[in-house]
Amino acid sequence: MAKKSMVNRETKRAKLVKQYAAKRAGLKAVIEDQSLPMEERFKASMKLAKLPRNSSATRIHNRCQLTGRPHAYYRKLKLSRIMLRDLASMGQIPGMVKSSW
Repeated sequence: MAKKSMVNRETKRAKLVKQYAAKRAGLKAVIEDQSLPMEERFKASMKLAKLPRNSSATRIHNRCQLTGRPHAYYRKLKLSRIMLRDLASMGQIPGMVKSSW
């Protein structure tokens, strides 16, 4: 089990990303618009820099939904390999059976 503080930090980051997503997208659109004057684009980039760092989507780290483990994470299932194996062994994941040959 991961530390509660790390799991809480990630949920806080996800909340900030969701909160500032529209504002960040608008500012990025202004920055990348070549038809606008350079001064206006520069002001937009300064506003973007003043937003909280954790509001950027690249700061989110994927973690297991059950344990909070950051490594060996399967995106499709949102689980770590360890929990995937445990749940599969208990028959909790539909269609997944233990391999034998």
